[in-house]
Amino acid sequence: MENNLIKIANCSGFYGDKLSAAKDLVEGGPIDVLTGDYLAELTMTILYGQKLQRGEDKGYVGTFLKQVKEIAKTCSEKNIKIVTNAGGLNPKSMANEIEKILKEQALEMKVAYIDGDDLMPEMSNLIGSGEKFINIDKNTSLEDSGYTPLTSNVYLGAWGIKEALDNGADIVVCPRVTDAAVVIGPAAWKYNWDRNNYDALAGALAAGHIIECGCQATGGNYAFFKEVPSFDNVGYPIAEIYEDGSFNITKHPGTGGLVSTGTVTAQLLYEISSPAYINPDVIAHFDTLKIEELEKDKVHISGCRGSSPPKDHKVCINLSGGHRNGMEIILTGMDIEEKAKVFTDTLFNSVGGKDQFDEVFIELHRTDKENPITNEEAMASLVISVKSTNQELVGRLFSAKIIELALANIPGFFAQTSPKSSGPVIVYWPALVDSKYIKEKVHIDGQEIEVIPTSQLGLEEIYYQREPIKIDNIKSSSNSEVFFGDLFGTRSGDKGGCANLGVWAKNSTSFSFLYNFLTVEKIKELMPDLSKYEIERFELPNINSLNFYIHDILQDGVSSNNRKDSQAKSLGEYLRAKKILVPSEILGET
Repeated sequence: MENNLIKIANCSGFYGDKLSAAKDLVEGGPIDVLTGDYLAELTMTILYGQKLQRGEDKGYVGTFLKQVKEIAKTCSEKNIKIVTNAGGLNPKSMANEIEKILKEQALEMKVAYIDGDDLMPEMSNLIGSGEKFINIDKNTSLEDSGYTPLTSNVYLGAWGIKEALDNGADIVVCPRVTDAAVVIGPAAWKYNWDRNNYDALAGALAAGHIIECGCQATGGNYAFFKEVPSFDNVGYPIAEIYEDGSFNITKHPGTGGLVSTGTVTAQLLYEISSPAYINPDVIAHFDTLKIEELEKDKVHISGCRGSSPPKDHKVCINLSGGHRNGMEIILTGMDIEEKAKVFTDTLFNSVGGKDQFDEVFIELHRTDKENPITNEEAMASLVISVKSTNQELVGRLFSAKIIELALANIPGFFAQTSPKSSGPVIVYWPALVDSKYIKEKVHIDGQEIEVIPTSQLGLEEIYYQREPIKIDNIKSSSNSEVFFGDLFGTRSGDKGGCANLGVWAKNSTSFSFLYNFLTVEKIKELMPDLSKYEIERFELPNINSLNFYIHDILQDGVSSNNRKDSQAKSLGEYLRAKKILVPSEILGET
C-alpha cells in the first residue's frame, strides 16, 4: 500500500456482472482493496426467494464464492483486502462458506461479517414505537400501502467495515450497506478518519458512487460511445484516494474502455436526485467537486464538501404487490386506434370487466408510419397488463381469453409475447427509520462489536449550503438545428419508483446555453410522454451538468411498473435523439 493513497478497485456493479473481473483486477496491477457491489433493490427479493427455495442458510450471492476461490491466494500473497456486500440477506452463512474455501486452500486470512441491517424481526415493534415507514417518494405510510413486507433492510454505513479492518480482517462480508460504503470504509481505515471529517468522507463517497457500477465509469453505457477506443475487455474502475478525500479514477493498463472527464461526469449523475447525496456517514455535495483530466485514462476529483449525516437511516422494504398478467399485441396497417379499442373492449367484456382488477394498464405505441415501405413500418404495439392480489384472476383464465381472440377479432392479429402470468409483483418501498434503532454489529474472531451510527454520537452538526447561481444565456445572431446528443451527454436510471435524467455539456460555453434552455417545461415539450409527471431540476454548474428527477414514472419501482424500459435506462438516449435549435456560436466549442 502506497503511503500517500489507497487503491480501491470494484469488480462488480450488479448481481450477474463479469465473473472474471475479480481475477483481472487482482492480477492486472497493484491494488490495495477489492470491492464488489452486488445488491440492487430487486436483488434483495431474489435472495429472499433463494432462502425460501433452498433453505434458511442461503440468501447470499453465490457467484461471489466462485470469485473468492479464484482470487484468495493472490489476495493473500499481495495483502489485498476484500470488502463486499455479497452477504445479502445472510452474511453469516457467506462468511462461513468463505472460511471453508480458505481452509481448503490452506490460507490464513481473517474473515469478518456485519449484520444488523435486517429489520424484519423488529417491524412490529418499530411500528408500535411510532415508526410509520413513510414512503419517501409517495408520502404514504407502510400500513396504508395494503401490501405485505417480504424484506426490510436498512442501508448501513461504512464504520462497521472500518471496525472490521481495524481488527485485522482480510475479508469483510457485508449485508445491505450503501453502495459507496464498501469504498468509504477502507479509506477511513487507511487514514483513520474521525467520524466528523466530513469533507474527506464526502470525497470517498463520491469515489464510491463513481466506481460502484463497475464499467459505467470506464466507458460502459457512455453517451459518446464513439469516443471509446475499444469495448473489448473493458477495464473495471479503480479509485486512488488521498488522505484529504480527493481521488483519481483510473483502470489497469492494457484494458479496453475509457476513463475521461465525460465518463466520470456521467457516472456522478447516475441515479441521484439532489446534488446533496445522502449517506448515513456523510452528506456529499456533488455541486462542489471539481473534475480534471490528468492523463490518458486518469481523472482527478477534488473539493467535494461534506455535511453531517441525517438522523435517519434509509430502509429498503420490498412488498408483495399481487400478481400480473399481460402481453404485447401487434396492430398493423389501417385503423390502428379502432383496432386497439375493438380488441381491448372484447377482451375485458369476456373476462367480466376491468373493475375486478386492482390495476389495468393499456397503452398504444404508435410506431407505425404512413405509407410504409416495409411490413415493420406498418406496425404499432398495444400493451395490456392487469394486476390483482387474487392470483387466479390474472392466471390461466386471463391468458386463455386473450388466446381465444386470435382468430375471432381484429385482422392481422399476432403477438410479440405470449400471455403469461409474471408471478408476484414486487413493490419497492423506500422509507426512513430513526437511527437510534439501528443495531449494527461486526463479528470477528468470535467477538461481537457494536457500531453506533454517527448521528447518535452527539457531534456538532455541520451543513454546507451553496449559494444560488445565475448563468447568462448566449447571445446569438443565428441558430442551427442539431440533434441534442450531438452536443450533450446524458445518463439516466431508476430511483425506486422515480427516475433521474442527468445531462451534461462538454464545456462552460455549451453549458450556459443548456442551463437556460433545458428547463422542466422544455423537457416536457421535447419528451411529451413525461408531461404528466412532476419533475424537479437540480443544477451542478461545477461539472457543467443538470439533473432532472422524474417522480412516479416507474410506479412502485422494482417489478411493479409496466414500462418497456422498466429502469429508465434509455431516457437519456431518447432525449439525445431530439432535434433542437442552438446558437451557431457553440457548434465549434465541442
